[in-house]
Amino acid sequence: MRDHVNAAARKLPTWPVYILGLIPMGAFFYMGLSGALGPEPIKALEHEYGQLALKLLIAGLCITPLRRFAGVNLLKFRRALGLLAFAYVAAHLLVWLVLDIGNVARIWADIVKRPYITVGMAGFLLLVPLAVTSSNRAIRAMGAGWRKLHRLVYPAVFLGGVHFVMLVKGWQMEPLIYLAVILALLALRYQGPSRAMRAARG
Repeated sequence: MRDHVNAAARKLPTWPVYILGLIPMGAFFYMGLSGALGPEPIKALEHEYGQLALKLLIAGLCITPLRRFAGVNLLKFRRALGLLAFAYVAAHLLVWLVLDIGNVARIWADIVKRPYITVGMAGFLLLVPLAVTSSNRAIRAMGAGWRKLHRLVYPAVFLGGVHFVMLVKGWQMEPLIYLAVILALLALRYQGPSRAMRAARG
């Protein structure tokens, strides 16, 4: 089964991932315009974009454990997942800035006064340099420093999970599950050397 998945992944190009990943963005925006997102379409659109961003970030975190523990190699799709996640985070932020707040003076006040917005904005800012340096040209130019920079995804996705928990009223189960999954995936990255490294050491 693992070999079949890896063989299929090698044959599959990455561009369909971008197309399929962006379809929900347009679909939810249309649903908001048509009234299909309920009585508060702007809030609903913010939520949908933010949750999709978090799901994509979590999917990106799953790739290394899948390779390490299951032997499933989906590394070629990690950049696509990361860029799609950034696109949804940016859309989430734009809906809040333009459609929800719509007042430049209030934006900074909300960032400073509302902790969940402060945390979310911090996570977004950590993702910006990752998106900017995601091209092959940037990878070649930065060399070993590229990997170090892209470790910022770990605190960024953690902050995204905390933002979700703080955003909802009370202690709701769904955001807590997201945060627990994020913490588990981050912990898996520190479970010692990979299978390949252990085999190399003999």
